[in-house]
Amino acid sequence: MTGQLRTDRLLLRQWRDDDLDPWAALNADPEVREFFPGTLTPEESAASLHRFRSDLAARGWGWWAVEVVETGAFVGFAGLDPVDEGMPFHGLEIGWRLARSAWGHGYATEAARACLAYGFGPLARPEILAVAAAGNVRSHAVMRRLGMTHDPADDFDDPTAPPGPLRPSVLYRMRNPHPQP
Repeated sequence: MTGQLRTDRLLLRQWRDDDLDPWAALNADPEVREFFPGTLTPEESAASLHRFRSDLAARGWGWWAVEVVETGAFVGFAGLDPVDEGMPFHGLEIGWRLARSAWGHGYATEAARACLAYGFGPLARPEILAVAAAGNVRSHAVMRRLGMTHDPADDFDDPTAPPGPLRPSVLYRMRNPHPQP
């Protein structure tokens, strides 16, 4: 397994201590967290960073820190993780979250393509899933650019979200284009 992935412009890598401040700032931004129940405290951001770091160290994949190669700037995270228990489906989920300063550059799509290649290549997964709040049209657009498909019959109410507009969610899927025999 690998500890990092590389694209033309991005490095998906293990988390470092100096990622904490920009990670906490990203998670304190109400616009970045628009489709989550709220912003995170610095302590909650630190706990997630340590959890992501441990998962990557243990299995070689997970939620990678995303860095712009040209500048070395930390811009967010992208990766793969088993679907949380309690969801109405199972499998491997792809996701991303970037600082607003990184929006509009194609970084989410680029990072996600690297994650899909890893999930379908070395991990040999038959399918990868993506989940977003129904109103999160920016993430839906990334999912479509990746070639993922959406069946409205798969839409669901997220049991981890509070009652209200964040609960209705969509599920996108992509089958492995090179399934293992």
